[in-house]
Amino acid sequence: MKVLVTGAGSLLLGGVATALVARGDEVVCLQRRPLALDGVSKVSGDVRDAAAVLAAAQGCDAIVHGAALVGVVGAWDDFRSVNVDGAANVMSAAQAAGVSRLVYVSTPSVAHSGHSIVGEGAAPAVTGRRGAFYAESKAIAEQAVLAANSNSLGVVAIRPHLVWGPGDTQLVGRIVERARAGRLAMVGDGSALIDSTYIDNAISAHVAALDAVRPGAACAGRAYVVANGEPRTVRELMEGICRAAGVPFQPRRVPVGLALRAGAVVERVWPRFRDDEPPITRFIAEQLGTAHWFDPRPARDDLHWTPQVSLDEGLARLAASFHP
Repeated sequence: MKVLVTGAGSLLLGGVATALVARGDEVVCLQRRPLALDGVSKVSGDVRDAAAVLAAAQGCDAIVHGAALVGVVGAWDDFRSVNVDGAANVMSAAQAAGVSRLVYVSTPSVAHSGHSIVGEGAAPAVTGRRGAFYAESKAIAEQAVLAANSNSLGVVAIRPHLVWGPGDTQLVGRIVERARAGRLAMVGDGSALIDSTYIDNAISAHVAALDAVRPGAACAGRAYVVANGEPRTVRELMEGICRAAGVPFQPRRVPVGLALRAGAVVERVWPRFRDDEPPITRFIAEQLGTAHWFDPRPARDDLHWTPQVSLDEGLARLAASFHP
């Protein structure tokens, strides 16, 4: 296939583009910044530019759309323009260019309600959150993207849960940085069970979704959560990452109620004085203080995908990356 990939500057989408090239697909990457990937055609452009997206999509059979503004602080207009309007531009380009497959990279937070998720599937995306601009914008976009599924365009949304691995600057990077600085905090007692996804598994899930989706396919018009399917406690996962990196695991325990109250204050005050990521928000507190693990069967049955790298093997590979 000829595949357009957006957001290939990220660990996940860069891995997807590389995997597609390795198996013989022709890959076009639409990227705002210079991209260090071999074997792909690089097109300079922004998903907010409808004409640029349409030009990049010409002649493509499929699109994997992962370009997004990610974070817990920022202005709503910025999140809307990149995540909502950008997704609309990708949908329009797919329809105009005759693309038959679209994989939308979503997030489990689109269905987050603040409560524990225990062995459930991908609940419908919900909107109406205040303050959680990333989750809100991604939920609006996912609803619109799935609604574009048709007899000529097969659309599937993939929600990878807590992706980590060598090179990860988000989950791994933040945990390691804070542990080194003696600022690692754990909401509650760390006993909440959570799913996570080793990077190689997240990549293979998106490739499997690309192969599975087509007009009329079982997965067309649906969303899927993908994860390793090995729930661990928050404490176990954080400690494993710290051990792999060779940094001390000495977290400060913060009661859930206190974390929620502190998060509410930080959300109001932080943007007035800082433009970096805050240490806590209500959304982060809810995510770290409640269980989040999912039913792996829908992805297995409809996408024909199962994770190949266990969490223990992933932690071993992570350790090797820190101590080559």
